[in-house]
Amino acid sequence: IVGLIISGVVASLAVRLDNLPSADRGPLVLLALTPNVLLGLAPAVMSWWKGQGLRKDFGIVPTRRDVWIGLLCGLVAFGLGLVINLLLQTLVFKNAAPGSNAVQQLSGLSGGRTGWLALAALFVVFGAPLTEETLVRGALWGALEGYKLHRYAILGITSLLFAFMHQEPTVTLALFSQGLAIGTARMITGRIGASMIAHATNNLIPALLLFFVLG
Repeated sequence: IVGLIISGVVASLAVRLDNLPSADRGPLVLLALTPNVLLGLAPAVMSWWKGQGLRKDFGIVPTRRDVWIGLLCGLVAFGLGLVINLLLQTLVFKNAAPGSNAVQQLSGLSGGRTGWLALAALFVVFGAPLTEETLVRGALWGALEGYKLHRYAILGITSLLFAFMHQEPTVTLALFSQGLAIGTARMITGRIGASMIAHATNNLIPALLLFFVLG
């Protein structure tokens, strides 16, 4: 809820500051990233307070097996997202407004290829996988396992939440398919270390695009 409130504040600020010189918008990047940080904060605090810590509860530190399974699932996720997005842009969202994508919005806030944009790109690769996987494939996945749901039902539910959590209607289907691929890494290994690697692998190309092309 706090994250949604902050997102609304950021959106309203972005509209009001359209006439602000782009070089002065950089600090807004930190505000824009704050809601994502909050996603992983509560599960982390509860794990440290009531559980056995992130390493034992969620398997947050990747093993060698996590790395290669994560890389493979991440590449599959990126490929699925690319194909589905291309099809949707060609067949459905032909007239989508430019700049509606979250990566493009971060680029606009940062004011060009600056240190702020570099910070945003690094967060896309390292920060978002950590916070989102801790919540979705860590806390939520473990809770659903506690209710004895079938693992494929858990995979579907967490992937659906992952897709809607991004609040990007034009890419929701692609995000769902990517969530399935990333979640498969979690399902195979039983650890979010693998899904974090998969998530980071999937985000690497958009992060490079954010800095070197959109910046």
